[in-house]
Amino acid sequence: MEIKVDSYVHNSEKISHNKILSIISTIAKSTTFDSTDTIAYPPFINSHDHLISNWFPKAGDSNPYQNVNFWVEEMKYSKSFLERNKIWLNDGSFELTDKNANMIIQLGIYKNMFSGCSIVQDHIPNQKDKYYKNNPINILKKYSQCHSISMGNWWGGDNAVKEWEKTQGEIPFIIHLGEGKDELAKSSFGKFEKLNLLQPNTLLVHGIALTEDEIKRCGEAKTSICWCPESNLFLIGETLDIQACLNNGVNVTLGTDSTMSGSVNLLAELKFAKKHFPQISAKDLFKMITINATIALNLDKDISELKAETSELLLLKKRSDDPFKNILECGIEDIELFVHDGKPLYGNTKFLEGFEIDLSNYYKFGDNRFVIGHPEKVTDKINSILGYKKDFPFLPI
Repeated sequence: MEIKVDSYVHNSEKISHNKILSIISTIAKSTTFDSTDTIAYPPFINSHDHLISNWFPKAGDSNPYQNVNFWVEEMKYSKSFLERNKIWLNDGSFELTDKNANMIIQLGIYKNMFSGCSIVQDHIPNQKDKYYKNNPINILKKYSQCHSISMGNWWGGDNAVKEWEKTQGEIPFIIHLGEGKDELAKSSFGKFEKLNLLQPNTLLVHGIALTEDEIKRCGEAKTSICWCPESNLFLIGETLDIQACLNNGVNVTLGTDSTMSGSVNLLAELKFAKKHFPQISAKDLFKMITINATIALNLDKDISELKAETSELLLLKKRSDDPFKNILECGIEDIELFVHDGKPLYGNTKFLEGFEIDLSNYYKFGDNRFVIGHPEKVTDKINSILGYKKDFPFLPI
């Protein structure tokens, strides 16, 4: 299967124009599509999400908070959280392969898939193997985590030091840090550094309270930071000093957090970041969801590069001549084709003609949209339990 495109982004430094891409897939037909009104990219990577918390609307009425710990307690009594509890009630074990948890996880997977993400880091304790299998996109499996310095590993697992030791300095160690603006948040970096956890395989999430000097030390240690601006500004009213990160060579990734505090998907997060921080270039934002993410999450760097022959493709309508700015102009409806591991996941139904597939494994909606699987069955079951129709802004069905 071949697709002629206006241009395609190999990586942040190389762009080709008027080229033909070949889809590597055992199910692809010998078909050619003229899509010269599109721009091709490698699929994106969401470096921080909480799949079990992708409910809507946002939770918490007392924002901005001095520290996220206050939100966590208030969130438990919010209308949104209590509504989600009707589907799945957390018993404290964070076992997400039982009962109705998978329905909510599927919402999170579709949230990411409908924004062109082929990989998502779900920040929870490691789950059973079946949690990571048979999903249309990849949920990162190899990592160790701790919730935070201030709250410990309250959702399960060992303390931060023991969790880092499990990584042997190789797989990612992921932890929320400095998610606030009070003294508790401001003191977290010093405590973390004294524990000798500022390491090249460490990914700090949020870092709102970090000073420029602390950010500089992250750069020197090659510690990565995941930026979640919409969630930060909603909860705390402040966010990571992103300019200091760029000035000091910190490897910054981008994450959505959950929809109970953050953006509806990664495309929306990109738009939010650019709107509120216009000095950040579209190219730097692109790097945060591609090459920077592969470094932080210890993934093969080839994942972040599009080749002329590929099994990984994100095809977006051309809204801007600048391929990086183009991403910021696009929404869910502008994804013409999303292919992961040689399979069409989402896009314009015309492209299904280029694959040998069982159409019963796909759901068609709108005038010309398709998606792999059946999200409508998930929402139908949720509606049945709730007794009314529940809408999720990240689902275009």
